[in-house]
Amino acid sequence: MTPRSLKTRLFLSFVTVVAVLGLCIFSLGYSVIQTQILQRVQKDVQRDLRSARSVYQTEIDRIGQAFELVSPEQDLDTLRNKLRLHYLFLVPANQATHNPSAIVGEAFDKQTPVGGTRIIDPQELEQMPLEVRERSRMPIQKTPHARPTDRDVLNQAMAKEYAMPIFNKDGRLEAILYGGRTINQDYALVDRIRDLVFGLEMYEGKPIGTVTIFQGDVRISTNVLTDKGQRAIGTRVSDQVYHRVIEQGQSWQDRAFVVNDWYKTAYEPIRNIEGDVIGILYVGILEKPFNDRNARVLLVFVGIICITILLGLALSYLLSGMISRPLTSMLQATQQISHGDVRGAIATGGDIVELDELAKAFNEMSAKLDERETRLRISNEKLAESNRSYVELIGFVAHELKGLLASAIMNAYSIRDGFLGMINFKQKRAIDSICRNLDYLGATVKKFLNLSRIERGNLELNRTAVHLKTDIFDVSLDTFAKLISDKDMQIENNIDEKLEMNADADLLLIVANNLVNNAAKYGMAGGRIELKNRIEEDRIIIEVYNDGRPITEEDQARLFKKFSRLDVPEKKKVKGTGLGLYITKQIIEAHGGTIEVKSAENGNTFVLTFERSQ
Repeated sequence: MTPRSLKTRLFLSFVTVVAVLGLCIFSLGYSVIQTQILQRVQKDVQRDLRSARSVYQTEIDRIGQAFELVSPEQDLDTLRNKLRLHYLFLVPANQATHNPSAIVGEAFDKQTPVGGTRIIDPQELEQMPLEVRERSRMPIQKTPHARPTDRDVLNQAMAKEYAMPIFNKDGRLEAILYGGRTINQDYALVDRIRDLVFGLEMYEGKPIGTVTIFQGDVRISTNVLTDKGQRAIGTRVSDQVYHRVIEQGQSWQDRAFVVNDWYKTAYEPIRNIEGDVIGILYVGILEKPFNDRNARVLLVFVGIICITILLGLALSYLLSGMISRPLTSMLQATQQISHGDVRGAIATGGDIVELDELAKAFNEMSAKLDERETRLRISNEKLAESNRSYVELIGFVAHELKGLLASAIMNAYSIRDGFLGMINFKQKRAIDSICRNLDYLGATVKKFLNLSRIERGNLELNRTAVHLKTDIFDVSLDTFAKLISDKDMQIENNIDEKLEMNADADLLLIVANNLVNNAAKYGMAGGRIELKNRIEEDRIIIEVYNDGRPITEEDQARLFKKFSRLDVPEKKKVKGTGLGLYITKQIIEAHGGTIEVKSAENGNTFVLTFERSQ
């Protein structure tokens, strides 16, 4: 053996290790790419088949859902076009058992809606619209790998159909309404499934994901393309798949030759309501893009292996020990911090300067976190105590004032109305001023009591069935009728009298009073107040409009804040606490709703939105 230097021996040893390790990694990577990735694609196809089946069944269910929303007394042609069906018939109950549709017979026997897939024979097709007959008839194409056949034309149709019993007022079955869409050359369904499951991705002019519906073994609706770029209508499934799916009634998941290329495929039988296999539902993913991608990945993989292993083996041995020890200590310290112990510290004085500096910085950060957490805890405790004192003070003062004000208001009104003796004109004017101020003070106390309930979290809802017009807004309009009349304002209450929701009537009345009172106080003299509602999908929307100065966007941002009043001339003339809209917003949100303000050229609209389910 020729003597070699230590440098040479180490180099040859590294080359040997790299060569063996690289070969193992390459073999493992090739195995993963060829088996795991492609097997995963096959599993994805199986999942996509389940999605396609769900969409297919949903299409049938949608026909039934549409039947529930229409009246069979309408003109059938108009109703068919409205429901976007290819055919629609109304069969008297005494003729249902003679109808060629097994779905109609099933709906008659069970007297319940039934949906499914069935084959329409040539005789029944003659009764269908011309468009259906023309689409149903198609030539059968010669297809590689398909089983031999002497058929050259498909003269039947496969349809998604739904039948619904119609009962008279006495509960007796009167007729069967049934209709459906033929699948033959109707590409909307397969394209929708493809778009939902695979998207619109193409590869070399072919869609990567494809969906097909077979009538028997013939493609009647597909987005698989021929070499000419046309839909492969009339082509047939391979003999192997036919035997498994049509004859044995089982699913097929494997690679298969589809028209002109190889796909990762999944097939499953389509059955009628009697359980007979009448067709096939297919989804497939083109293999070629994955094979090409695998080849590119393998080339990149080899290059990465050669570079990373050479560098990694040379450096990892020297650096791993020095790096891992301080990092492990730091990891343990961060775990302590994540569990709430911010006093975690790690040892310093390591061999690597940067890691040692990092350890010192980490220890300093941990100490500052501990200090900040202590300050925050103390501050939060002080804030919580201050808030409790503030809420208790509001509730105590408002409650004490409420009793005193009740007595004062009663006595003042008794004097003004002459129950305690006649008063002269000047005395009456003074008493009127006192009564107005007491009314304002009483309203203010009520707002502070409501504020206290909100701040304490005691805003509990006692939900009952409430008619929004008669129980709430009519009452509020009566309450402020004098104020509205004094300003010569016009009222338009267009809220639907039948509009009802489950809510706390007392709290909603507070909302209505605040909005109507604001509309009257800040609205334009001689202007208009309009109340109306509308229903949008699952939401109830109430609008309260008044003519007046439009509220700017800047003011809208602070309109619903506590103790906030806008700096406008109308606000300066009218007394207020800045609590009304804040309380209104809290009550509406407690009901699961929202409130916003929209400004127009000559006025403002407060928009209340509630879930219709309430």
